[in-house]
Amino acid sequence: MMDLYVSLPPALKFYWSIALFASLIFVIQAIITLIGIDSNSDFDADTDADADGFSQFFSFRNLINFLLGLGWGGVCFYNVVNSNILLILLATLTGLAFLFLFFFLLKAILKLNSDRSFRFDETIGKTAEVYLTIPENKSDKGKIQISVRGSFHELNAITAGEKIVSGALVKVINVHNGDVVEVEKI
Repeated sequence: MMDLYVSLPPALKFYWSIALFASLIFVIQAIITLIGIDSNSDFDADTDADADGFSQFFSFRNLINFLLGLGWGGVCFYNVVNSNILLILLATLTGLAFLFLFFFLLKAILKLNSDRSFRFDETIGKTAEVYLTIPENKSDKGKIQISVRGSFHELNAITAGEKIVSGALVKVINVHNGDVVEVEKI
């Protein structure tokens, strides 16, 4: 096996070295990710919404993805392309394609992991529709339908003012006991 490697032309030896090194690191990263050891990895920090778009590409994981594409692109195109300059260009473009592919794929997967649980404090200031009449002066509860982050919720509601009938529009002004919203008629 080593004799085969030694007999390769220098350019092909270079691409094989990069491809094998990057593949090994990529497999290690994949295993670590799958078993959950890297929950605080550099990629998680890179997906912060406050970071600007270009700086998110500078991480060790993305460097390995680029080298993976560069190495395997060089190996695959070596016998197809006669020009070394064209080979370098194709290998580099393959590396960039891997970089973008894995970056956006991992970013999409990590978005699935975000906390999408409903919190009552997110309703404050939002407009809702009365579903079941809300009695006056906080004497009893009615119900409202409200949309929070694209999802509809039916919540218990009270009001400090007059009775609010079904179909009326209201604004949430407070949350009581963690699960009852106080509303006022709009």
